[in-house]
Amino acid sequence: MNDGISLIRVRAGEDRRVVRIMGGYGIIRKLNLLGIKEDRNIKKVSSQPMRGPVVIEVGGSQVAIGYGMARRIIVEAEA
Repeated sequence: MNDGISLIRVRAGEDRRVVRIMGGYGIIRKLNLLGIKEDRNIKKVSSQPMRGPVVIEVGGSQVAIGYGMARRIIVEAEA
């Protein structure tokens, strides 16, 4: 079974499937409202240095999320 890696470790431009979201009800709910859910494909568009925001594309829209949230999103290790 593929345990996956944090979205932080994915290079910009790569598509990955969300394996799980590590966190409580609040963070899962916030990410679900943005369209980020388990078994959904997302694309990392860019990230800023020094733990800045991460821009991802999901469902044809781009959203920026904080570093802390992005590191809790676990995606497939290989596309």
